[in-house]
Amino acid sequence: MGKTTSGRNTGLGIALVSALAFGGSGVAAKPLIEAGVDPLHMVWLRVTGAALLMLPLAWRHRDLLRSRPVLLLGFGVLAVAGVQAFYFASISRIPVGVALLVEYLGPALVLGWIRFVQRRPVTRAAAVGVALAVTGLACVVEIWSGLRFDLLGLLLALGAACCQACYFLLSDHGSDASDGSGPADPLGVIAYGLLVGSLVLTVIARPWNLDFGLLAQEVTVGDSGTAVQAALLLGWVVLIATVLAYITGVISVRSLSPQVAGVVACLEAVVATVLAWVLLGEHLSLPQLLGGGLVLMGAFIAQSQAPRAPSPGPVASGLPAPVPAPVPTSVPVPTSAPVSSPADGPSAVDGERAAEGELSAGPAGP
Repeated sequence: MGKTTSGRNTGLGIALVSALAFGGSGVAAKPLIEAGVDPLHMVWLRVTGAALLMLPLAWRHRDLLRSRPVLLLGFGVLAVAGVQAFYFASISRIPVGVALLVEYLGPALVLGWIRFVQRRPVTRAAAVGVALAVTGLACVVEIWSGLRFDLLGLLLALGAACCQACYFLLSDHGSDASDGSGPADPLGVIAYGLLVGSLVLTVIARPWNLDFGLLAQEVTVGDSGTAVQAALLLGWVVLIATVLAYITGVISVRSLSPQVAGVVACLEAVVATVLAWVLLGEHLSLPQLLGGGLVLMGAFIAQSQAPRAPSPGPVASGLPAPVPAPVPTSVPVPTSAPVSSPADGPSAVDGERAAEGELSAGPAGP
């Protein structure tokens, strides 16, 4: 039990590092965008720069191209390029806060996939945590401010949410070793995911129109007018907000579970808002502060219950868990039952009591 709790706490810490790293991307990227870098070009620079840094790891784990090609393609197209492309397309039609809130419905979609597609139980703690986190995010992004209905914009934001859900599910799927090839190394999955995402974003962003001279200039950060080298901010976005964020994110999903890691990832929006307040001088209102507290509470509740034992199938397989063989209703009882020793293993009565306890207590934690 102590080892399980220790592993869960480690996974939670890694998930928090991932949320902090992802949350710092906006603060570093916004001065570059205000200096004239197109948002789509900024995304391309971010992903492509990270992909180049991960090239040695991609070569080291080149066997993944043979053993897990579908996983690598899905991670690159959906978890990397899909989230970015759908999000930036949505904010061209609807307010940024609304798009961000819809995108962070991803953890709720993860729960829906596990519960209704795989027909596996989810914990009440995870469900309550998602509800609190989504409510808190609505306050953080102040969804009521400038709200207008745009069907295409909302559909694009929902596409980003679906891609975000795929990020958590594919990250967990890479840990499955049921096919005999062993778990896919997270560094290899991220390296090839970034390479694939870079290729997809190259077609979308058309970086040949980018003015690379902007990256050699100084840009102004916040209302204080502090001048910072554009290349330094780009380096932060690539190294911390992309490479470190993706590595810790995938590892945290495997240490916790997709549903728990998804709720903790909602802290990214809170981190981004607080950093924008501190570094860029953007004002935080009372509803935003209260919303941040709700997100924190949701993340705490979601990870508070002990994790379940590993399921027979991967989370992202899309298949329901195998149904156990039926237990006979009547078992002959010998006239003189032998006394079992510890070496004999658990008795049938112990197994029945354990099964009854699991059913009566409800689903265990993720």
